[in-house]
Amino acid sequence: MEHLVEKHPFEPWLPADARLLMCGTFPPAPARWSMDFYYPNYINDMWRVFGLLTHGDKLYFVDEEHKTFRLDAIKEMLTELGIALSDTGREAVRLKGNASDKYLQIEKPIDLTAMMAKLPACEAIATTGEKAAQVIAGLTGTPVPKTGEWEAIRVPGVPHVLTHWRMPSTSRAFPMSVEKKAEFYRCMLHSLEIL
Repeated sequence: MEHLVEKHPFEPWLPADARLLMCGTFPPAPARWSMDFYYPNYINDMWRVFGLLTHGDKLYFVDEEHKTFRLDAIKEMLTELGIALSDTGREAVRLKGNASDKYLQIEKPIDLTAMMAKLPACEAIATTGEKAAQVIAGLTGTPVPKTGEWEAIRVPGVPHVLTHWRMPSTSRAFPMSVEKKAEFYRCMLHSLEIL
């Protein structure tokens, strides 16, 4: 059976003065989206994590009535904090037809050099899960960091050393409470002096 190669549906989110680039792996199939933006699945915890971190309320960015997220507020928050978003896969194949990273094959990874050229103030890349961390480590020839930790990386064309932080996945399939996930993200953002 031949698998369909999917192109990434979203443009990278690149605030001009972003100091952090957060990268997942690849979005779920459109049937699982609650909005046309990164981490679109209503049961993904990314925007609940950021609600806890920025407002002490995991539902701050959640529109419970419509089972979606408050996208304008999310974009405003990301711009204020200087956080860019992309994914590590620009083209991918779903080997089992689901959103699991385990069955996701990256056909074409992110062009990290081109991405960094658009983010001159960027100091760090945070990967939100194991497969995303493996892709960045592979592109930079560096070890995969342990969850909650970082490795120094060099990207061609970037004059300074970056840090690659590996964060826990915000997928509900990853067995950790939203509050515990938020603590990992809080430690990283404090270390980078973003929060």
